[in-house]
Amino acid sequence: QVQLVESGGGLVQAGDSLRLSCAASGRTFGSSPMGWFRQAPGKEREFVAAIIWTGGRTYYADSVKDRFTISRDKSKSTMYLQMNSLKPEDTAVYYCAARASLGYSRPAAANEYDYWGQGTQVTVSS
Repeated sequence: QVQLVESGGGLVQAGDSLRLSCAASGRTFGSSPMGWFRQAPGKEREFVAAIIWTGGRTYYADSVKDRFTISRDKSKSTMYLQMNSLKPEDTAVYYCAARASLGYSRPAAANEYDYWGQGTQVTVSS
């Protein structure tokens, strides 16, 4: 059984940085994606970024491109999300996600993923 545990959230001011971590256990992910999604109060869960575990190809939502960087450390089975120049609109619960099967078609789609972490709160004050 795959377990995903996020950490690194917190309360920061606009313009600050945070780094989220997602520690994975239970399997290796090969050519499948791992991703970050977020959900703000009263809004739908939205895609933030994804990375293909083996090749390292990355995908970003337009709203975070050039501010956020997704990466992974295969030796630690951990994925990261470096968030710079944070804005109040980045406030949300951030979730990491992983896909059960190898390969992928739409790494930005939530239904591409089978495993989800419990979420970590990020609050950005103005």
